[in-house]
Amino acid sequence: MNDSSWGAPAGSGRGGPDQGPAPAGPAHDRQQAAQTRPMPIVPDVPAGGFQDGHGRGAARPSGPLFRDETPHEHPQEPMSSPTPPQPPRQKKSAGRDLGAAIGVGVGLGAVIIASLFIWKPAFVGVIAVAVVVGLWELTSRLQERKAIKAPLVPLAVGGAAMVVAGYVRGPEGAWVAMALTALAVLVWRMTEPPEGYLKDVTAGVFAAFYVPFLATFVALLLTADDGPRRVLTFLILTVVSDTGAYAVGWRFGKHKLAPRISPGKTREGLVGAVTFAMAAGALCMEFMIDEGAWWQGLILGLAVAASATLGDLGESMIKRDLGIKDMGTLLPGHGGIMDRLDSLLPTAPVVWLLLALFVGTA
Repeated sequence: MNDSSWGAPAGSGRGGPDQGPAPAGPAHDRQQAAQTRPMPIVPDVPAGGFQDGHGRGAARPSGPLFRDETPHEHPQEPMSSPTPPQPPRQKKSAGRDLGAAIGVGVGLGAVIIASLFIWKPAFVGVIAVAVVVGLWELTSRLQERKAIKAPLVPLAVGGAAMVVAGYVRGPEGAWVAMALTALAVLVWRMTEPPEGYLKDVTAGVFAAFYVPFLATFVALLLTADDGPRRVLTFLILTVVSDTGAYAVGWRFGKHKLAPRISPGKTREGLVGAVTFAMAAGALCMEFMIDEGAWWQGLILGLAVAASATLGDLGESMIKRDLGIKDMGTLLPGHGGIMDRLDSLLPTAPVVWLLLALFVGTA
């Protein structure tokens, strides 16, 4: 048998061929080498690579180092990073105290309905009170957030007079009262230093137009023979439009309508507002308005949905500029009076005009 060792071949040791066989080394025959897996060398690989027992180059073993070790298994470095735990999915929230909002809404509705059908002048008084409170909220926020001092006294007196004049003297009376209110704002502000005069009177004239003048069209609706039903139609369509937008947008809303102005409003909500308002308009025109037709109600509902949405976005723009969420805290679950008038104010002249075109003003 031709044995081999880690060093020289047999018979070639230091003592020559007569000094006996070479000491036994870690040699193995071919059968044993085939059955036994060589232990890999853990230290750095020499420049010549691995060598077998005969001094020949050998490939580095690619299997596991030990029998119970799994390839590519390193406790300190897992193969893939674990998936981070997902936070629990939260349900959508209405963002307000829904119970308080419903209670306040029902209470306001009862006062409006009672005054509307029992005695018309009482409802005019309700409009005037809402106008004065709305002006107080608006001017207070302007002064707090922007240091704009729109004079409240001439605005409140002129605003209430504007509503009464519209009910008693019609559109001409409303325009005259509006002009006199603007003049009163200009004169009243002259009693203070001139610094900031322009911005104060500009804000005052804007407030006079935005709140009492637009509210006067509700009083104009009331002057017709079926005035209470016209006002009720106006209120129903506006509330239905807002409710449809909220319900559909909350459930299905995904695409923002105007994210820079009001992130909560969606295009799906606008579709809901239009659909609900057109259906309600057809019913109201058919069954509540004298000589009204259902197709007129479809047009009226579409116009109400558009004006109510624009009015809501308009007040949202004002509140964003002022850096506030609500105009006031007078109505639990709703905010302030102005937060309820935002969609009603621009809708009132739209409803008055369309009803005047469809069935007249008498």
